[in-house]
Amino acid sequence: MFIDTTRYTTRPDDERIRQELAIYDRLEELSILYVRVDHDHADTIQICQEVEKVLGSKICKNLFLCNRQQTDFYLLMMPGDKPFKTKFLSAQLGCSRLSFADGGHMRDYLQTIPGSVSAMELLFDTEHHVQLVIDRELMEEEFISGHPGISTSTLQLRKEDLLKFVASTGHTPIYIDLPDPRRDESLEP
Repeated sequence: MFIDTTRYTTRPDDERIRQELAIYDRLEELSILYVRVDHDHADTIQICQEVEKVLGSKICKNLFLCNRQQTDFYLLMMPGDKPFKTKFLSAQLGCSRLSFADGGHMRDYLQTIPGSVSAMELLFDTEHHVQLVIDRELMEEEFISGHPGISTSTLQLRKEDLLKFVASTGHTPIYIDLPDPRRDESLEP
């Protein structure tokens, strides 16, 4: 497992994918400061935990979801260590049968792949197919971290700056309050 323990504050100078470079371009346009950590594909909890140690803050969980008909798409941002139960989100959004959206829709709407999605990819959703949904508990944190188009880097941004980035894409988040089954035993199945 490779994790570069250097905390960069500039865009990478090596070759990167087009989507990642477009995200850095937008961050620069908006004068948004960030800390970047490079690493192997962050596809395991272990890698994410090691990246969190380098960043000094938690990585949020980003879930790409859709309704049963695959006509409504949602990008859910929530605390990374909080268990996710679709029934609680479905109830708050007023839709039934939420499930994970397929990689094809993720590619078409957000130009990314499973394991790499974050709110920064809303930059590519110019037709607003995806609704951003944020668990309010995440807003209690000073920083929010996510991948810039691919899960081989993680960016740490101040929450205000991430919201500024999202606003620049024309998306308006919906805020919800997901219960935490670890704290309320009555929520366990």
